[in-house]
Amino acid sequence: MSRHRIQLPQLNGGLFLTDGGIETTLIFHEGLDLPDFAAFHLLKTSKGEAALRKYFRTYAEIARRFGTGLILESATWRANADWGVRIGYSAETLANANRKAIHLLENIREEYETEQTPMVISGCIGPRGDGYVPDSVMTVQEAELYHREQIETFASSAVDMVTAITMNYVEEAIGITRAARKVNLPVVISFTVETDGNLPTGQTLQSAIRQVDEATSGYPAYYMINCAHPTHFEHVLAQGGAWLKRIHGIRANASRKSHAELNDAPDLDIGNPIELGMQYSRLKDLLPNLNVMGGCCGTDHRHVEQIAEACLPVFAHDLS
Repeated sequence: MSRHRIQLPQLNGGLFLTDGGIETTLIFHEGLDLPDFAAFHLLKTSKGEAALRKYFRTYAEIARRFGTGLILESATWRANADWGVRIGYSAETLANANRKAIHLLENIREEYETEQTPMVISGCIGPRGDGYVPDSVMTVQEAELYHREQIETFASSAVDMVTAITMNYVEEAIGITRAARKVNLPVVISFTVETDGNLPTGQTLQSAIRQVDEATSGYPAYYMINCAHPTHFEHVLAQGGAWLKRIHGIRANASRKSHAELNDAPDLDIGNPIELGMQYSRLKDLLPNLNVMGGCCGTDHRHVEQIAEACLPVFAHDLS
C-alpha cells in the first residue's frame, strides 16, 4: 500500500538521500550481467533478487545511520516495452517485473523506515530510447501512450510517486507527466545535460523546465538533474533565477567525462567521492530547494556517504 502518495515528505524539507548508480555498481562492483543495463532482469532469479535486496539495504542503512530520509528508486529504468522486448519480456511478464520491483522496495521500507528516516518508494521510468541520445523522438501524445502502461502498473502498486530518469528531450517528459496525472500519481522529471549544461537537444535546462510546466500546469512535484557531473551544469545554475526553485534533486555522475567518453570508456571512473560531496554542498548554495541527493553512473555507497557528510551540516544550519 502507498504510504506517502498524498503528501511527499521530501516537499517538507530535510535531507533525502537516494542510491547511487545502480547499474554501474551491479556490473562493475558485483560482477553481474545486466543485458541492456536492465537491472530489473535480476528479479528473474533468487540470486539476482538477493543482489538487489543487498544493494538497497546498503542505502537504507546509510540513511538510518545519518538520520535522513531516503528515496527508494525502483530498478525499473529499462522496464518499458521496447527494452523489455529486446530481452524477451511480454507485456504481462514486464508488468509482473515492475510489480515485483516495487514489492522488493516495500519489504526494504518495512524493515528500515522510522520516524526520523521516512522512505519514499518511487517507480523509476527510463527513456524509450538511448539515455544519452534523443534518437527516437516522440510527440507528446506518443510519449504519453507509450509510457502509460508502466505508469498504470505503478499506480496500482505501493509507489508513492514516479520519477522519469535521464530525460533528454521535452516531449517525452511532458507525455510522462500527463500519463501520471491521469492516474493521480505525483511525478518527478529528471533531465540529463551535456558538458555545456544544456539538454542533448541543445535546449537549455531553464527552457525545458518552463516548457514542461507550461504544458502541464506545473504538475511535476519537482525537477532533478541526473547523469552529469556538477562541473557540467554548475555554471548554468550560477546564473540564478526563480526557475531554480523547481529543482529539488541531483543525482550526479562520479566522472567528469562526457556521455560520449563514458560510452567508450572500458573501465569505470569513480571520480573522487569526497570532492563530489563538497560539490553537492556548493550546489545547495545555488539551489534553495535542493534536498534530494544521490548518485548516478560510477557512484556507489561511498559517494552517497560523502554527500551526507558534506550536506547534513548545511541542513542543520538551516534549522538553527
